Amino acid sequence: MAKTKEISRRIKSVSSTKKITKAMEVVAAAKMRKAIEAVLKTRPYANLSWETVLHLAKLSDSRSDSLHSLLTPRKEIKKVAIILITSNRGMCGGYNTAVISKAKESIKKHDLPTDFILVGKKGTIVNRQGYNVAAEFEKSDILTDARDIFPVVKLVLDSYQKGQYDKIFVAYTDFVNAAKQIPRLKQLLPVELNKEDEFLGAVDEAVKTETSPVVLDYTFEPSPTEVLDLMIPRLLEIQLYQAFLEANASEHSASMTAMHQATEAATDMIAELTLFFNKARQAGITAEIAEISAGANALAE
Repeated sequence: MAKTKEISRRIKSVSSTKKITKAMEVVAAAKMRKAIEAVLKTRPYANLSWETVLHLAKLSDSRSDSLHSLLTPRKEIKKVAIILITSNRGMCGGYNTAVISKAKESIKKHDLPTDFILVGKKGTIVNRQGYNVAAEFEKSDILTDARDIFPVVKLVLDSYQKGQYDKIFVAYTDFVNAAKQIPRLKQLLPVELNKEDEFLGAVDEAVKTETSPVVLDYTFEPSPTEVLDLMIPRLLEIQLYQAFLEANASEHSASMTAMHQATEAATDMIAELTLFFNKARQAGITAEIAEISAGANALAE
């Protein structure tokens, strides 16, 4: 009897967990639909803006004088920064582990002093692992406007222009589909021309664009400096905003998948525990019948 009560308590406990994971799956699915809609709408614009940045960088590279400081690689790289985009909570499988590992691989590869700029609460683990954190920002689960990331953009542009960092990367997760997300590290500043796969969302061939080998000739009015001072930061802001959208879509997809798998695991566990419960109850009933029969036989004698 004690064994059946213990199994019954476990069944109730797992059933309660299943209800929670199912509810979390539904919430994640709703957020995922909104995030996917946002990321697919903005991808073509973000990639076109990056193509424009690359053309401007080519034009700057072909001139004796640089068009803009954000387009000019520095001769000596002393320090870099990585904008690390993670989730605010767990329950999303290996999503956070994958993007953090991607950032760590970059640090080992470049072997340079590196600061982290964290976006999302789960990124704080790098601080406990001995890495330096320069700043932390809150991350919204659903982004509706590029102005939501303006504090991050301002910090990045100011710190680069002041010479605090010589390279700035963004570590995020590219959204492929609901079942597949790819962690990536994209160099945001300065713009490098000889880098492949620099388009955000480039894993989706439907939105991937090819840059023209021809350097376009631009006419700037009133002057290149005034135009680019407004244009380049805005184009880079679009890139960072798209990285946030890709990360959000990936996070909610990973969360929905993880909660779906947890719900299925709970269903299987309930079925297994129910089988054990029925076997234990049947064994208990058989033992009771045997005892009654033995008692009846003893009385009959």
